[in-house]
Amino acid sequence: MAEAAGVINDGGRSNDAAFEGVIGAASPEIQELARAVRDLVFDVLPQTVEVVWPKQGSVGWGTGPKKFTEQFAYLMPFKRHVTLGFYRGGELPDPSGLLPRSGRRQVAGSLSMRSLKIASLEDVRRPALRQLIHASTRQGVPPPRASSSATFVV
Repeated sequence: MAEAAGVINDGGRSNDAAFEGVIGAASPEIQELARAVRDLVFDVLPQTVEVVWPKQGSVGWGTGPKKFTEQFAYLMPFKRHVTLGFYRGGELPDPSGLLPRSGRRQVAGSLSMRSLKIASLEDVRRPALRQLIHASTRQGVPPPRASSSATFVV
């Protein structure tokens, strides 16, 4: 039987087994950063749908499970930082300049992806980061769905 590509969690922040699996090999400091970013995303949008991609070593967040049409952000843990990316980052208001001005185009040029490195809890606590996440939940993604408090494998 083929291994699933992604694990969908629309049960909320407490349903964290798949997430912990992705960050489990990282250092305790990076795990703490990843959890802090995840908590911030769920603070900003409690109805967030999380998709964990074990083979890719990444986690996506959105208003639904579809990567390019319903997801607004993703996280990837690295040795000394976590990367927080925004699928429509080039379209987000960013008065503090957290995101690079240019980036890659994806999905036939329809997404202007941007990402930033987060290396400390102070980075996570910046009000500008919360504002970026908030803006991303409303930029090019459908409104949040009602939660069914379940985990699915796709």
